[in-house]
Amino acid sequence: MNKTPAFAAFSPDTPLGPHTIDRRNPGPDDVQIDILFCGVCHSDLHTVKAEWGGPTYPAVVGHEIVGRVTGVGANVTGVKVGDMAGVGCMVDSCQACASCKDGLEQFCENGFTGTYNSPDKKSGGVTYGGYSTSIVVDRRFVLRIPGSMDPASTAPLLCAGITTYSPLRHWGVKKGSRVGVVGLGGLGHMAIKIAHAMGAHVTLFTTSPGKEADAHRLGADEVILTKGGIKATPKPMDVIIDTVSAAHDLNVYIALLARDGTLVLLGAPPTPHPPLKVMPMISRRRSLGASLIGGIKETQEMLDFCAEHGIAADIELISMQEINTAYERMLKSDVKYRFVIDMQSLREKGS
Repeated sequence: MNKTPAFAAFSPDTPLGPHTIDRRNPGPDDVQIDILFCGVCHSDLHTVKAEWGGPTYPAVVGHEIVGRVTGVGANVTGVKVGDMAGVGCMVDSCQACASCKDGLEQFCENGFTGTYNSPDKKSGGVTYGGYSTSIVVDRRFVLRIPGSMDPASTAPLLCAGITTYSPLRHWGVKKGSRVGVVGLGGLGHMAIKIAHAMGAHVTLFTTSPGKEADAHRLGADEVILTKGGIKATPKPMDVIIDTVSAAHDLNVYIALLARDGTLVLLGAPPTPHPPLKVMPMISRRRSLGASLIGGIKETQEMLDFCAEHGIAADIELISMQEINTAYERMLKSDVKYRFVIDMQSLREKGS
């Protein structure tokens, strides 16, 4: 085992602080990565605050990891020492069920192993995430970072990027599609960028006045304010990507779908949405769908697509020691649009 500096949550109501974790020694199928940057996801905050069930404390979160390969096992191909590599939301799955065989490890029928706070089948205990200086990961869950990409602004693509890319691909967005995006945050800003690069006409729906200029900069063709009701009805949408994680009236957006259009839910609110009205769905064969990250093959496809189109997350770089302030700001939506931790700050100040 290797002693590794980290930042951990010790309870739901105390600040994160320095900690030391054990990382396993690399095996023949493992890749060892020195973590350079780690994105900060709302899932991190939900986990450490025990809002999605009780985590195992101390909890080391972070699943938007980019770093440099420092060791590879004898069975590893595709990456070598010195390469830039990424780790997203998963570090293992059964590899035997129908979903895994289809490259959809996120739907593993035996449950995938999350990058943090999951039972660790390799080392025992629970998995520890990217708020640390290094990680050891099974080769099948390591992603290649194209050389043209900035590592810091690439980190959020490993969650926010694939979470929006996957449904856009699955529901067939292409040149000429009409795509709506509900909410302009970490997920919403990536949905706009990716849908625009796919050639879609993109409409942002937001409750916040003053976001028009930023939305257009990101690639939106239209911005519609929804506070107080939608006053200007846009042309029917083929796909609407709903990134909002608070309960709200989905009927508003279902009514904006074209025939055979789909409203796709990405947010997971703590309380139920208001009831759906069935007739507007029946009358146009409209659908309600949902999506969860993406498999490893599709995540690599997303990274290559973003490299080809010059897409990266809009980030604010912070030190590890600023994470508690960053969480407070996230709760106020005071970030455009993703915090990323420079892990050199943890190396320099140690634990």
